[in-house]
Amino acid sequence: MVKGRISGLLLGTSLMVALQACAPVISEEWISRVDKSLIFKEVKQDPESYRGRFVLWAGVIISAKNFKEGTLIEILQTSMDRQYEPIHKDQSEGRFLALYEGYLDVAVYESGREVTVAGEIKGKRTLPLGEMEYPYPLIAVKEIYLWPKEEKQRYLYDPYYPYPWWWYHPYWGPWW
Repeated sequence: MVKGRISGLLLGTSLMVALQACAPVISEEWISRVDKSLIFKEVKQDPESYRGRFVLWAGVIISAKNFKEGTLIEILQTSMDRQYEPIHKDQSEGRFLALYEGYLDVAVYESGREVTVAGEIKGKRTLPLGEMEYPYPLIAVKEIYLWPKEEKQRYLYDPYYPYPWWWYHPYWGPWW
């Protein structure tokens, strides 16, 4: 009887963990509002005509700044996979601005971090980019997900050098 309860508990726990691993990073509420027919390239051409529609975009943060109106994040748009994670980071249709109404720490939302943003198109904002004026599509953030940093691969080396069997080792003496 106890074994059945324990195995049921283990099965239930493993099922919960497995389902959480498949959970989307953006809530179903906002995913259902997103207009999936909108393509970033089309919106970039004329953001004003898409005002008020909801999008789900992913990309890499270029910069983030805090203002009175909130945190403005400049993002390099990239395509995304089924979990809405940015992929193909070396291919982009352009840049967009995401305005978060509130405070986000710019040390955390730093350049090079990956994000997925669900939000409402608010039009465009033209800002200087180098020596030119660049028209950015502007979205008001409804939900944002900051992807974890990729850990650098660490290699652990065995401090012991495997000497051949006939080799004399100064600490242990000869093998015989």
